[in-house]
Amino acid sequence: MKGMIIYKGKYGATRQYAIWLGTALELPIAEAGCETVDQLADADYVIMGSSVYMGKLQLKRWIKENLLFLATKKLYLFVVSGTPLDDVNRLTEYVKDNVPEELRSKIECFFFPGKLEFSQLSFKDKVLLKMRAWLHGSSRRNKMQLTDYNKVNRLNITQLVNAAAYQQVA
Repeated sequence: MKGMIIYKGKYGATRQYAIWLGTALELPIAEAGCETVDQLADADYVIMGSSVYMGKLQLKRWIKENLLFLATKKLYLFVVSGTPLDDVNRLTEYVKDNVPEELRSKIECFFFPGKLEFSQLSFKDKVLLKMRAWLHGSSRRNKMQLTDYNKVNRLNITQLVNAAAYQQVA
């Protein structure tokens, strides 16, 4: 079966995961909006990757614009965020709030940890993060939003690679 990877991120973590997945599964990757209609039409399954920005999937608009194509495919979605992986409710809310209901039951979801390099953020994003931390008080979690971290690791893709590899031989 043929597959492809479509991704959209903001600061590089989602792109890195897409590259690792493309290499591991020998699949073409494309940033959302750069794929061709033929690529989508030829794919039996699509792995979609999106970072989360202010509670919204960066891929939200692309998913809606390609709903008809996606409805006929096997779908995987990896979500990259700073939300701790044990906060399952919040992570699943991202999907619920950003993926059309008619696709949600078709999608197998995976959640990957991201990174934050405060010095690399745009001025607007720095201000928004500081405001959010200030508005939500001085909890440990809010302070962490202003601290650099990098949890992007190739090992994080293992479960998705295994699921998609099974799809390739099915």
